[in-house]
This record gives sequence, C-alpha cells and structure tokens, in this order.
Amino acid sequence: MSDEVVFRAKGLTKVYQTGEVEVRALDGVDLEITRGEFIVLLGASGSGKSTLLNILGGLDTPSSGEVSFEGEVLSSADESALTAYRREHVGFVFQFYNLIPSLTVRENVALVTDIVAQPMPVDEAIDRVGLTPRRDHFPAQLSGGEQQRVAIARAIAKRPDVLLCDEPTGALDYQTGKLVLEVIARINVEIGTTVIVITHNASIARMADRVLYLGDGRLQRVERNPQKVSPSELSW
Repeated sequence: MSDEVVFRAKGLTKVYQTGEVEVRALDGVDLEITRGEFIVLLGASGSGKSTLLNILGGLDTPSSGEVSFEGEVLSSADESALTAYRREHVGFVFQFYNLIPSLTVRENVALVTDIVAQPMPVDEAIDRVGLTPRRDHFPAQLSGGEQQRVAIARAIAKRPDVLLCDEPTGALDYQTGKLVLEVIARINVEIGTTVIVITHNASIARMADRVLYLGDGRLQRVERNPQKVSPSELSW
C-alpha cells in the first residue's frame, strides 16, 4: 500500500427519479482511496454502496460532484472513455458469477485476455485462485465457491489496477465465503491491486485497511483498522 491517491471523489451525488419520487442514492460523498488499499464499504441495503461502487467502476456517472482515477476525471467522461477505463483498469466481481455455461473454466477466463494489452497468462490466473485441477470443467460441474473463484480469475487476468467486489460472498456459505475472501486478500497483497469490497457483513470489515460506513447515501464515518486479520480468523 502506498500514499498515492488513485480515487478522489468530491461532493458525489446520485439522484434517481421514479415517477414523482426523487431518490438520493448518494448525497455529497467525499473520499480518497490510495493505491494498494483494501477497502470495505459497509452499510445496510439502500445505503448507497452499490451506487458508489458503480460510479468508481465507470458503470454509472454521478448527478453532480466529481470523481477521478489517477487524476483523470471520470464524472465528465463520455461512454467511450469509460469503456476504455473499465477495460484497462478495473476488474469486477459480483455476487452472482456471470460465467458462460457452455465454456470451461479456462475458456471463461480467457475471454478477457483479448481485450487488454498485457493480460496475465490464463493458467496463472487460474492457479492464483487455486483451480488448476478444475480448469477444464464447465460451470455446472463446479461448486458456488469455485464458480466465484473463476469470476475472480477472470477479473484479475486483465491485471487490473482496481478490483471491485459487490457482495462477493453473498451467495455463499460461511466456509466457502472465507475461501473466496482469502483469494481476494491474496490478490491485494501479492499483486498490489487496490481492492474495494461491498458487504453488509460487519465481520468482513476486520480484514480491511479502512472501513467506509455508508448510510442514507452519505459517508457516515471512516475507520482505519490498526489490526487487520486474515480471512481465516473471521467469524460471522
């Protein structure tokens, strides 16, 4: 982890209009995230976590305010620039794995290697998530935890600067969830990837460098974690 700021947001607001009802998903969020940090976004459903993650990942834009990545302003970028940003810098891991059923593990991971200049070798990405013996299996032949690890391998095969994870253990049992978190933590340490994990599970916050608590679309508080624990030490 370094002191270099990779994400800087100022006054981020996101407003959705549903009929005559105005929903403020984000309401004036300011934050800075440095390179190599492991960040947990913690908050109840509807607190603004996913909206914030989508804006940081270039999947959405704010209604007002500014967000930049490595000094490049994302909030005013056009769709072409955001597509290039997502392709070159960001890996996504979602609660549901979004694997292609007709492709093997290796083929699912290889999909992303054609869109970046210097991808990680497919077999290396698969090995990093501990699935080398399963690389020729199809998703239906894998457990939920294994499918999630394939999704992580696919994300890191791009060598992303940032790994954004939206409830990556939400569909998994306790033991399987810990295995997935161990993989994510290892990517953070070994490759130096900046990791941001959304969760409503307060226990997972113990493995973060900092915890950002969101509520009602606002950043309620930020806590630095002086004694990080490994995923194997978590209980929930």
